[in-house]
Amino acid sequence: MPDIQRLRVFRAVVASGSVNQAATNLSYTPSAVSQHLAALQRETGLRLVERNGRGIRITATGRLLADEAAGVLDRLATFDGVVADLRAGRVGSLSVSYFPSAGAAWIPPVVATLSREFPDLRVELWGNELATDRRAGPDIAVFVADPQGDRAPGYQVLPLLEEPYLAVLPESHRLAGQRSVPLRDLAEESWVDNDFTHGPCRQVVLDACSSVGFSPDFRVETHDYPTAISFVAAGVGVTVLPRLGVGAMLPTGLVALPVVDPVPRRRIAIKVRESVSDNPATQRVVALLRERAAQPTGVTPA
Repeated sequence: MPDIQRLRVFRAVVASGSVNQAATNLSYTPSAVSQHLAALQRETGLRLVERNGRGIRITATGRLLADEAAGVLDRLATFDGVVADLRAGRVGSLSVSYFPSAGAAWIPPVVATLSREFPDLRVELWGNELATDRRAGPDIAVFVADPQGDRAPGYQVLPLLEEPYLAVLPESHRLAGQRSVPLRDLAEESWVDNDFTHGPCRQVVLDACSSVGFSPDFRVETHDYPTAISFVAAGVGVTVLPRLGVGAMLPTGLVALPVVDPVPRRRIAIKVRESVSDNPATQRVVALLRERAAQPTGVTPA
């Protein structure tokens, strides 16, 4: 393959019709331009220029090559521009996956800020469940770390937040007037399950209950936190869920109390694809998520 810089020099010679003028335009010496021309002819095995008195003449073969080189160099210029824009986060796309309670509390303001600061960036949003069905994983994922540990080849894993759990109870419940609820005091209650996937969020609760000698009596299985809270409001039972999952406001007649002795906690982390970790837009997403995680979220416990 011909050297790209030699093609650029040759194109400059063709455009100007003169070695000396091309040298002036490129800030080269005439000798350097001549050396590039000679090397390009050796590389291609073609006669591209020939002497014409004290100057040169471009051969028909040389003009054909120059025409082809023009398209190649133009495409390379476009490619260089795309690379520069991607480095600056100005174009392209970034995929972000998240679990539902993070999606409700954090993702909308993060995306709003990102859209203002990187207007040419296309942000693809996936639920974590959808992300697992895709051949290629997301560029950035907000996820609940598995208590047994997580492996994420090709990604950097960054801790984000450790979040305590709350018990959601009717105001009329015998424990509702307390400042907190010892987990053992919920052993005889009817529970509303809130994680049909039986994932790490649920496992945190099961492990905590096991540590104080009981297994929750799940009477109803729901698919998400808002539905579980609605069942509590209807008097079906109690539910225990992370602070973020409670949302900004509970339905009238319910209270949310910290669970203690022990305090169940889930670990929330971010994983960032290594190939995009230096992208300014990626780094901005991580910074914005950390800002959101540092702010108080969910209802204020009773």
